Amino acid sequence: MTHTTLLLIAAAGVATLLLLILRAKVQPFVALVVVSIGVALAAGVPAADLVKTIEDGMGSTLGHIATIIALGAMIGRIVELSGGAQAFAHSLIDRFGSRRTPLALTVAGFVLGIPVFFEVGLIILMPIAYGVARASRKPLLGYALPMGAAMLTVHAFLPPHPGAVAVSQAIGADQGLVLLLGIPVTAVVIFLGYLLSRRLTRREYPMDPAVYAEVYGEESAPEAAGSSTPAASTADDGHGTAVLTKPAATDTNPGLPAPAFGTVLALIVTPILLILAGTLGQNLLADGSALRAVLTVLGAPMVALLIDVALCAYVLGARRGWDRTHIASVMGSALPSVAMVILVAGAGGVFGKVLVASGIGDAIADVLDRTGLPALVLAFLMALTLRAAQGSTTVALITTAGILTPLLQRADLSTAQLSLVALAMGAGGLSVSHINDAGYWMFTKLTGLDVASGLRTWTVLTTAMGVIGFGLTAALWPLV
Repeated sequence: MTHTTLLLIAAAGVATLLLLILRAKVQPFVALVVVSIGVALAAGVPAADLVKTIEDGMGSTLGHIATIIALGAMIGRIVELSGGAQAFAHSLIDRFGSRRTPLALTVAGFVLGIPVFFEVGLIILMPIAYGVARASRKPLLGYALPMGAAMLTVHAFLPPHPGAVAVSQAIGADQGLVLLLGIPVTAVVIFLGYLLSRRLTRREYPMDPAVYAEVYGEESAPEAAGSSTPAASTADDGHGTAVLTKPAATDTNPGLPAPAFGTVLALIVTPILLILAGTLGQNLLADGSALRAVLTVLGAPMVALLIDVALCAYVLGARRGWDRTHIASVMGSALPSVAMVILVAGAGGVFGKVLVASGIGDAIADVLDRTGLPALVLAFLMALTLRAAQGSTTVALITTAGILTPLLQRADLSTAQLSLVALAMGAGGLSVSHINDAGYWMFTKLTGLDVASGLRTWTVLTTAMGVIGFGLTAALWPLV
């Protein structure tokens, strides 16, 4: 087939994918598999090879990321149900003082956002923002906006979150380098987002009376708009999983002291330090070195997370009175919520494999080469466009990686450059959170904002932070 025909098939495939997800409300996993089969057949992949192509795409993707996502979810679940997340946030508020409480909650969102999925983190921390707003008699949005944006930023940029893990695997980026470069980039993006949020929240926005009453203990809010209550609201998390949008209490034992701040922080950073140590060992130590071999094993993301799961289970569970059955139950309870995320990631791998096997990937690479745009720019713009079109950060990142992988392979980029490309995709995936994004609805419902106010605050802030994130990755490009 000609390149033009292949490109038309690819465009029709992406358009069909968006229609299935947005209009027909088909679950993203099913939509990706259906579109992958259709694109493969239309592009001339032999019927006898179709099943093998799908299995290869699913297997090569899930073989790397399924364990990482599952272990990361277990860590987050143990931290959540042990009360560690709330204790950590309250400790930060005490350390920062009342005047810097919004910054303390932003830092809490950043740190807790690493092991805890965005939706869960928002549910855990929002009651704390409610309590602080009630005590200070200040607008809730000033506390919640930078905190929520911080968690979404980590969700888009950093492993072990599913989009970042899938992108790193698909394009061949090193997850250790993604963390090494991404953590400071993310920290700067979040801090600048915090400063921008202070400007965005200078004026007061209409607030749902029910949420106002829940936060401040009064019956109505000035200039209130709307009347729906978030008490029993649910939203789709972008992967087909229903998530509760009302703040939920943790399953803690009131007879036990809360986990210490230092303990929670140490457990959160342990896998990060192990992964970074493995990356540095491979780059700085000689081949054949015993220390390099040890660090390589300990720094493998799966091993690092497995070690941290064991530490969390002992320190936050067994040492605090949980029996083995309860620990197993808590760890198992983390899996249903990420099962669909894992399948969506695998289906994205199938789509990428089909693009390569059909020759569409090379055709797209040729066209993108002719644009003259750097790979970094293409990665950001494509992820941003897909994010704005269909809402899910994870789906946008996985689809972008599948489309751009042939071009990136042809460009012969270094591992560090590929890591920056992964971060540029994350910046695009962070941007333009609006009315087709479950995260947008979760945030606006929990803060009592109407649609227009949500667009003026949450959408503007996430888009600005995405652009800042891309600017920082572009600034680092000449250095690697």
